[in-house]
Amino acid sequence: MHDTLRILTPAAALGLALLLLSACTMSQAPIGSPELPYPPPQPPRVGEIMHIPTGTPVTEAQMLAAATDARIVYVGETHDNPAAHRVQLAVLKAMAERWPGRVSLGMEMLTRAEQPVLDRWVAGELSEKQFLKEADWYSVWSLDFAYYRDLLHFAREQKIPVVGLNAEKSLVKAISQNVPAELAAEEHRQLPELDMSDPYQTAMVEAVFGGHSAGGSHLAGFQRVQTLWDETMAESVVRHLQSFPDDSQRMVVLAGSHHVRYGFGIPRRVFRRLPVSYALIGSEEVEFPEHRLGQRMRVQMPAFPMAPYDYVVFTAYEDLPGDRVKLGVRMEEQDGRVAVLAVVPGSSADRGGVQTGDFILAIDGEPIVENFDLIYAIGQRQKGDRSTLTVERVGETLNLEVEFQPLPTGEPHKP
Repeated sequence: MHDTLRILTPAAALGLALLLLSACTMSQAPIGSPELPYPPPQPPRVGEIMHIPTGTPVTEAQMLAAATDARIVYVGETHDNPAAHRVQLAVLKAMAERWPGRVSLGMEMLTRAEQPVLDRWVAGELSEKQFLKEADWYSVWSLDFAYYRDLLHFAREQKIPVVGLNAEKSLVKAISQNVPAELAAEEHRQLPELDMSDPYQTAMVEAVFGGHSAGGSHLAGFQRVQTLWDETMAESVVRHLQSFPDDSQRMVVLAGSHHVRYGFGIPRRVFRRLPVSYALIGSEEVEFPEHRLGQRMRVQMPAFPMAPYDYVVFTAYEDLPGDRVKLGVRMEEQDGRVAVLAVVPGSSADRGGVQTGDFILAIDGEPIVENFDLIYAIGQRQKGDRSTLTVERVGETLNLEVEFQPLPTGEPHKP
């Protein structure tokens, strides 16, 4: 009896290969940790940098020389840590130096709707105040612009295109409450291609959300939002890179660590659309001042089967330099004027004589016609600075001398 040669179809061959692979590996436990295959011999210290796949300590110059080989460099951040933003600025400067005139900056913090304003900023047509007002910074992102000032001013000085990557808030709200099929036609038209099947993103979302205890529908909405953010930002990156006539343009992408870490957020979704080289850089806090300990995210993440970054920079959790001051009022725009609705006891406003019911007309002679004017002006002051606040009180105009100080301990944030 002669053996006969059987030709396997491609599908059968693939199935056999997967069966053999699983049979060979099912009984073998992984050696070490896929997330940290080469653990450091001692706890990392602030300023150290490690190449995670090899466990090799590197200098900043070595990291930047290698990472800038990639066409896209993703830099994850802790939004309110200035140290994380210094890492981002170092990466952007290195990319711009190595690829002059061929680098763009993509930012999670701004949406596609702000693109015309971003273009005017880079062109030098707007002052910082005009940019923040027209980009509606404090509504779109809300964090102190000081965290991003150096990055955006460097981009402007070097004429580096800045790209708003994210989805608009109205669409985020809609997808949080409805599945895509239930969206209005215009909302549905704005949706990028959504891949909801990534098991690692699902596990991350469940961990951040706190599991299923808060209710399945809320968790599902939260995952749709996370997916919308990642897919929109990925689509924005690809659209921008493909808008150039050749493949020469490169990009630095800035986003929160959950969108970058492990690569299954924005990077994988970009690669699905545009398979090009990329590098992942993150910063990780290893020192926390006492007043920052309560701000650490206490989320028990699952163990993922991949390294979180190519390179991690170990930092301290820092505050912005200088003391952030507040006036200490709750205010509202009324008929083209800014009305004081409440004054924080013991605040700069309270000590300067500001009263509920006052209308704030000017600060140091600069007119105040909307809330933004006052918020921006106070943001330029430091602890101990003195200003003249012009107010109207029951038809009388008063000039009040105010010395700026931080809010009294325990008070909620007000302008």
